[in-house]
Amino acid sequence: MLSYESKCENLHGHNWIIVVYCKSETLDQDGMVTDFTHIKKIVKDTFDHKYINEVLDVNPSAENIARWICDHVKNCYKVSVQESEGNIAIYERD
Repeated sequence: MLSYESKCENLHGHNWIIVVYCKSETLDQDGMVTDFTHIKKIVKDTFDHKYINEVLDVNPSAENIARWICDHVKNCYKVSVQESEGNIAIYERD
């Protein structure tokens, strides 16, 4: 729900392009920072083919989706979420 009138208040969908950035000073025992399989599982299990308004407890903006992913993926420091061509939100931890 938005604090202003918008066509985005109506039920609609997007084909998101999400980029997850992870970093670490060391690699784990398997030689990875974070296994891509784990990242994909977290993102797809949470958001793929879901009514995102029922998934997040905040406005499901690209910015809030990026923050949620960053908070839930191990070693993540930055996430970009492309909602549509030319509309990209980036959430980055300090």
